[in-house]
Order: sequence, then structure tokens, then C-alpha cells
Amino acid sequence: MTGLKELLQYQEVDKELRKIEQELASSEERKKYMQAKKFIESAREKLDAQEARAAELRKAKETLAARCEDMAKAISEYGELDAMLEESGGDVSFYKKKAQELSERLRGLKAELNRLVSDVEGAIGEYKKLREQTIAMQKQGAEYTEKFKQVRNARAAETDAVNARLAEIGKSIPPEILEKYKTKRRERIFPIVVPVGGDMCICGMEFSLAQRGRLASGELVECEHCRRMLYKA
Repeated sequence: MTGLKELLQYQEVDKELRKIEQELASSEERKKYMQAKKFIESAREKLDAQEARAAELRKAKETLAARCEDMAKAISEYGELDAMLEESGGDVSFYKKKAQELSERLRGLKAELNRLVSDVEGAIGEYKKLREQTIAMQKQGAEYTEKFKQVRNARAAETDAVNARLAEIGKSIPPEILEKYKTKRRERIFPIVVPVGGDMCICGMEFSLAQRGRLASGELVECEHCRRMLYKA
């Protein structure tokens, strides 16, 4: 098969690059860097949500405060009306009942207003706390980013050497096959090129008759399930 030997050699060298990548990915510096990054990304959404909630609560508080003010004014007007009716000898019981009802409603509104004030203060407190945590994590994130860069740079020469070997071997592999390999590599498939001895892939997928014929003739076949590149052992 044209290029199979070189493709397998390429994959063997690529295994070294993959090992370096895995070691970098599992380093404590990268873990802390990723934790800080995820926290900051999620914090932005939470901060926006907290700010929107606080604004909504403030608006509701202002609306309710205005209603309380209007009702208190109405009650005071009833009080003046009562005095006028008493002087003229009229029946004030109806107006007193109305004023009493308004007073009870006003007490309910004030209790609701107090709850809203408490909710607004709580939302603002949560916002401030999250903002402080975000600022602190941004500082730590910058520190972790720098440390991870140092760890990655320490392996840069090793990584460059492996990539140079891959580039050299890649010259002997048909471009379309190499590009297909690289695409699967980006999809985190590994190993990519795998020998098969029977009628099914290593993932358990059974080959069609056409695939068996192509394998028997020495062609590379792509598994429809795991998408690996297969050849007859």
C-alpha cells in the first residue's frame, strides 16, 4: 500500500507528541489555569444575571413605594373628610371603614416593600461578593497563565523536534491521506491507523462485503463507527 509504512511511522512519532500534550494537559499549572478560566467565564454570566435581578427588584421597590405614598395620601384625605363630617353632624362610619381598609392595605404593602428592600440588599450583596471573587480569580488566573506558559515553553524544544520529524515523514505520505489523518487527530481519535485481522474493526463494527474486498486488496478503509483508518494486517 502506497504510503502505509510512512503513515505508520508518522503515527509512531505522533505518539511522542501526543504524550507531551497529555503531560502538559494534566499538569497542575494547566489545571489551575483552566479552573480560573472556567470560573471567570461563568462569573460573567452570573454577574450579568445578578445585576439584572437587582435592577428588576429596585424597579419593583420604587413602584411599590409610590403605591404606598399614594395610599398614605388617600388615608390622610379621609382623615380630613372625617373632621368635616363630624362638624356638620354627618355619619362618618362609612368613611372610617374605608380609611380602615386602606390602612390595612397600606400595612400589607409596607410589609411587602420591606421584603423587597431586603431582597434588593441581598442581591446587591451577592453581586458585590461575586465581583470580588471574580477580581481575585482574574489575578490568580493571570498568575496561573504565566506559570503554564513557563511549563509549556520548557517543553517547546522537545515539541519542535518531534514536529520537525513529523514534517519530514509527512513529505512521503500522499497529501489527501495525511490531511485525513490530521483531521482525525484533531477529533481526538488515537490510534488512528490500526491493523485488522478479521471481519470487524477493533471497535466491534463488522465490515461490509465491499470493505472486506478493499482491505483484501491492500487499501485503507475507514470504519463507519469509530472512524479509524484500517488496513489488513
